[in-house]
Amino acid sequence: MPKMIFINLPVQNIAAATRFYEAIGCKKNEQFSDENASSMVWSDTITFQLLAQDYFATFATKPIANSQETVGMLIALSCESREEVDTITKAAAAAGGKADIREPQDMGFMYLRSFEDPDGHVFEPAWMDMGAASAPTSE
Repeated sequence: MPKMIFINLPVQNIAAATRFYEAIGCKKNEQFSDENASSMVWSDTITFQLLAQDYFATFATKPIANSQETVGMLIALSCESREEVDTITKAAAAAGGKADIREPQDMGFMYLRSFEDPDGHVFEPAWMDMGAASAPTSE
């Protein structure tokens, strides 16, 4: 079995959050979804577990952060192209999120934008030209 990442996120509204994650390219795994959780598959090794806040609280020993007011993490998503970065950011905004919560960054070899989901969780889709990023620089 490959190593996998399950990102558990507290959400206000399971149905609305599910629609948002479908809009940015996730597929719902019905086997692990119910009224308390929506299992949203991003890739073969990464899944977003959207959990109703009361249900999420049963797993936590600390208070749940208000992600509309604080940032506990940035979730970076690798993209195949600059166009994919733009597409996912536009899809996020169209599905109820907020696009470009900070200025897009274009460093030539790397292109980043950002968005928030409806619950305020912060994502950073990014494209990188690995060949240009690892090329030696002349000084």
